[in-house]
Amino acid sequence: MREIAVSGVRPTGKQHLGNYLGAVVNFVRMQEEYNGYFFIADLHSLTTHPRAADLQANVRQTLIEYLACGLDPDKCTLFVQSHLPQISELYLVFNMLAYLGELEKVPTFKDKVRSQPENVNAGLLTYPVLMAVDILMHHAMKVPVGKDQMQHIEMTRNFGNRFNHVYGVEYFKEPVGFTYGDKPLSVPSLDGEGKMSKSKGENTVIYLADEPEVIRKKIMRAKTDSGPQSIFPPTDVRYFMTKAMEETGAIKRNENAKSESVQNLFDLMGLVSKPEKIGFFNEQYDRHAIRYGEMKKELAEDMVNYLTPIRERIKEISADQAYLARVMNEGGEKARTSAGKTMSEVREIIGLKSS
Repeated sequence: MREIAVSGVRPTGKQHLGNYLGAVVNFVRMQEEYNGYFFIADLHSLTTHPRAADLQANVRQTLIEYLACGLDPDKCTLFVQSHLPQISELYLVFNMLAYLGELEKVPTFKDKVRSQPENVNAGLLTYPVLMAVDILMHHAMKVPVGKDQMQHIEMTRNFGNRFNHVYGVEYFKEPVGFTYGDKPLSVPSLDGEGKMSKSKGENTVIYLADEPEVIRKKIMRAKTDSGPQSIFPPTDVRYFMTKAMEETGAIKRNENAKSESVQNLFDLMGLVSKPEKIGFFNEQYDRHAIRYGEMKKELAEDMVNYLTPIRERIKEISADQAYLARVMNEGGEKARTSAGKTMSEVREIIGLKSS
């Protein structure tokens, strides 16, 4: 029997390239190897008090993009978190097992207190409890997470073990966080700093649904720097002097001299372009002859070609209301069956079973 894997994403609007390559491609792979439960975490979104219409639209968009990226409702359980009333019930039970001191020490809670002091609500404090419930409800053994989220997996194990200890049972097992490869893939931002994040602004991210011309404009505006070509262009005598000194060993060639913004551009190309093209521009950079405009045009076309199948699938699925409703209903039913069994057993364990 396959192990159970669980993961979810907050419905914050359109998914971008970082979401796709950093998480969703792993979900698509996991559905082939595990009994996967993938959900849209709309209950988690309530901590930020979204408008009802926005939340509904974002849930729908996230479902569409999950499907467009390759999640198959015949291979996994795809559902909306709030469609399981058992989630809220188990959340209440586990809040009785969570202690104020341990919740206040969670780094993400501390960050929220600093960044949004006007909205430090109880939901933010007990966020790790709801995350634990998402995982334990379906008795997941595997949870795909990055290193910065491993503490949440540890807290999930603690809550499950505390339940077992308090009620004298061996009911919840200990899930394990994992990732494919040595480290999660990080997709760089177009602003030249750090990873892609919509919090930095619309022009710093490539959305899966972006039209080709939008993609081209965003990439052409991507930050670079003055580059080595403005320092030692091939027409400058200093280029030949430096080249000769490097060849004789008089000076050491710095192969890692790219600024973060330029390295980000090369890293993006590494995600969507052919190796020979990347090699060509690396050679141009090393020769101090690179033209960033040319590089961006090539990158933009490769990005358009890479995302076109997903974008077209998004449009196709968006127009099929009956299919979306069927996926949502069937996924919710499958997830409620699993959650219902868990809650029935939990009620009996803690003494709330009705006669």
